[in-house]
Amino acid sequence: MKVLMVLTSHSELGNTGEKTGFWVEELAAPYYVLADAGAEITIASPKGGQPPVDPKSELKDALTPSTERYYADKELMDKVAHSVKLSDIKHDDYDTVFYPGGHGPLWDLATDKNSIKLIEAFYNHQKPIAFVCHSPAALVNVKAINGEPLVKGKRLTGFSNTEEEAVELTDVVPFLLEDELTKHGAHYSKGADWESYVIEDGLLITGQNPGSSEAAAKLLLKTLKGN
Repeated sequence: MKVLMVLTSHSELGNTGEKTGFWVEELAAPYYVLADAGAEITIASPKGGQPPVDPKSELKDALTPSTERYYADKELMDKVAHSVKLSDIKHDDYDTVFYPGGHGPLWDLATDKNSIKLIEAFYNHQKPIAFVCHSPAALVNVKAINGEPLVKGKRLTGFSNTEEEAVELTDVVPFLLEDELTKHGAHYSKGADWESYVIEDGLLITGQNPGSSEAAAKLLLKTLKGN
């Protein structure tokens, strides 16, 4: 199994002066689910090099067994620090792609042309694609072969409006993910705030929040093995 993981390169949390980036748990948990199953994993980002880390994801209350394993894993941290530039990635080198979240994707992956083309290529070649938390933002400008939004008519989840309200960023983010997916015709649904909630619709796998990252990766692994 050859797996691509795509991280954000965006570090600024709107005009707040605070930093954002990718959420460590949403990289670490899926990475180890897939790597422990024998997957060969490549890390990429729009700009390449070290993707920014959301500092809040490094706080004590965000620690999980997966993040603790990550911080002790010098080889993986070095791999992340030298992420491949997204423009250098070819879809036919991989069996699947997983997009971790964090708030960063709302600003860059939502409109990144290389990411959009990559998702379209994976989908059109019948390869499963997984997203968690804010990373379904990478889907909002992706088109199906018929020119309509890829998410139209699809059952999806992602970071909810109530969760965005809870972290007090409703007025900071460029758009509310739940609203944006719905606007593009997705059948959005959610579980309880902060609880694991994952949906699979055809080739698309989406998880609602950081707590859904491991379950999303396990579902992706099951799908890959089924294929």
